[in-house]
Amino acid sequence: MPGSSGNGAVTRSTLRQQIADALRDEVLSGRLQPGQEFTVKEIAEQYGVSATPVREALVDLSAQGLLDADQHRGFRVHEYSVADFRGMLEARSLVTDGMFASLAAGHGAFQWQDDPRTAAAIAGVRRRGEESQRAATAGDLTVLIGYDLRFWRELSSLFGNQYLVDFLHRLRVQGWVCTVQHLRRLSDLRGELWSGHTELVDALALRDLDGARSMLTAYTAHSLALIERLAAG
Repeated sequence: MPGSSGNGAVTRSTLRQQIADALRDEVLSGRLQPGQEFTVKEIAEQYGVSATPVREALVDLSAQGLLDADQHRGFRVHEYSVADFRGMLEARSLVTDGMFASLAAGHGAFQWQDDPRTAAAIAGVRRRGEESQRAATAGDLTVLIGYDLRFWRELSSLFGNQYLVDFLHRLRVQGWVCTVQHLRRLSDLRGELWSGHTELVDALALRDLDGARSMLTAYTAHSLALIERLAAG
């Protein structure tokens, strides 16, 4: 029946996304290490599901650059280099520069802060920033990653360009995958992690683009110096 077929497709699609999200979290937590190999069969058995949604989820993660597919050996976690991280930071800067240019040209939700729904959205992003900031200050990397990814997705959505939102989210996920292997070598991350989330939202709300750019420039320099230091041992 058409109804049954549709429901089955939705269920499989949902399961596919759930598996992809779970595996991404495994990589971000460090439980799946760079270079670690596994097969569709192993993941299917781990989660107690059929091979089809697992294979689809792994293909999705490969397309996002988080996994490498090997025709004969299955999949392995992609190994990013410090040079890769530099490239990600450069690309992120280009994206945020485009968003700032959009704001300067009078586009995006920050132009309509008197609108109750817009004001509520900006306040929500700031609350997410507060959560991110608390986690960063406490050195809680696992909590920070989750909140930070949501913060940047919600913040970038206020600029009104979904293509930029999706691209920036992908870059930030890749950036965390690249850096988490180095950051988890430190027993105490307090004082090491960027915690300027709320200050950035406040600067943008005031349309202080120079201040916002300065914050992100300092953030980029800090992140790169930290990872270069840790990678060098």
